[in-house]
Amino acid sequence: MTEWGIAVLAAGSALLGSLVTGWFTRGAGHRQAEAARHAGDRQADALLETVRMTLEEQRAARLHEARRQTYARFLEAAEEALLARRTGEGQSTTRSALQRALGAVLLEGPEGVARSARDLVGLLAGSRSLDDLERARRDFVESAQEALGQADRRG
Repeated sequence: MTEWGIAVLAAGSALLGSLVTGWFTRGAGHRQAEAARHAGDRQADALLETVRMTLEEQRAARLHEARRQTYARFLEAAEEALLARRTGEGQSTTRSALQRALGAVLLEGPEGVARSARDLVGLLAGSRSLDDLERARRDFVESAQEALGQADRRG
């Protein structure tokens, strides 16, 4: 073989080696890019899940606080009605405040708390003993605490 033949053969071998190396490098690059894309997708999914969980926790906290305030307003109105009943000095606004607070409790729920509130208002409207009224008040407080405690555990 002549020098030109050897040079052409060496150049062809180098070119072929470069093409094969480039081909495998290209394949490896595609695999790395695909792996990076999948990793990015997993990170995005994790971030979205974190945001969703944060929003759900905030929603649960707002619901819990709204219920707590509603129950507190009802209890305050019921206490005023009980005091008016004990002392015999009631205001005309006491009954309407109690009815408005009852309406809010009925909207907020849950059913056990609403039932206890209805029972207390029903007893206040009648001529029941103070012991019966106090028992109904305690039942409302216990059902409200239970409902708020369940919300804490679900939160």
